Amino acid sequence: MEFLEAASAFGALSVDTRLKLMRLLMEAGPSGLPAGDLAAGVGLSSSNASFHLAALERAGLTQATRQGRQIIHAARIAGLRRLLGFLTETCCGGRPELCGDLARLLPPWPEEDQGMTAAFNVLFLCTHNSARSIMAEAILQKQGGRKFRAYSAGSDPIAQPNPEVIAKLLTLGHDTDQLRSKSWDEFTGPNAPQMDFVITLCDTPHGQQCPDFGGVAVTGAWPLPDPSKFTGSDVERAALLNELYASLRRRIEMFAALPFASLDRMALKARLDELAGGTLPARVAG
Repeated sequence: MEFLEAASAFGALSVDTRLKLMRLLMEAGPSGLPAGDLAAGVGLSSSNASFHLAALERAGLTQATRQGRQIIHAARIAGLRRLLGFLTETCCGGRPELCGDLARLLPPWPEEDQGMTAAFNVLFLCTHNSARSIMAEAILQKQGGRKFRAYSAGSDPIAQPNPEVIAKLLTLGHDTDQLRSKSWDEFTGPNAPQMDFVITLCDTPHGQQCPDFGGVAVTGAWPLPDPSKFTGSDVERAALLNELYASLRRRIEMFAALPFASLDRMALKARLDELAGGTLPARVAG
């Protein structure tokens, strides 16, 4: 185990709620517990429990699998063994047996299923889900790798994404086959994926309205101008679109690099708000 990996694990366990969740999972054994039972066991709402469980999973301490409509969480004993080994491997000049060799005191444990990768669900919102949020979904899907699942939606979606945006994304090497304009209602039903982050991209000074997800996820607002309102020649509009893409990509890269395991909800909210700044396209209609 590397130092950064160990620091991430200890950071995830530094919150008392996560320690309680880990103790419940250790008690449950390899069969694990449904997310709802864990939330009830520590007295949290399902959204708050999901947030803390995601931090533990990303630190390699738990693992989630889907069984029907339920998400089952279980402790990753292998990860805990490695953490204990990291603490004791240098004991007494390389003689961990003098410390009791804690990592070997644990009983044998069944092999764990490595089939599911920990990831945060991130939903980008704008009014029509045709440009800004589509662009953000494509960027995070490419830049975030296996650490994130990117989605986008709109409060008043139109028939299809902005053709200029799709053309720009294709030019920059993004996969656009799955991109489509859709309502945010798709993400509010009982079978919808649970969002960890909801980031609105609406240009609120122009009077556009974005849906409020309240306490369902950690929320942030990155107001950006609507490409459909860009004016000027084809060359000028293309330059503005390039600036919009560059601004979004910078923010998303900084977001993806945040130390999620060691930050609580308030700190993450503050970081999202900090990312709202930056140089944005200014020449738009109106």
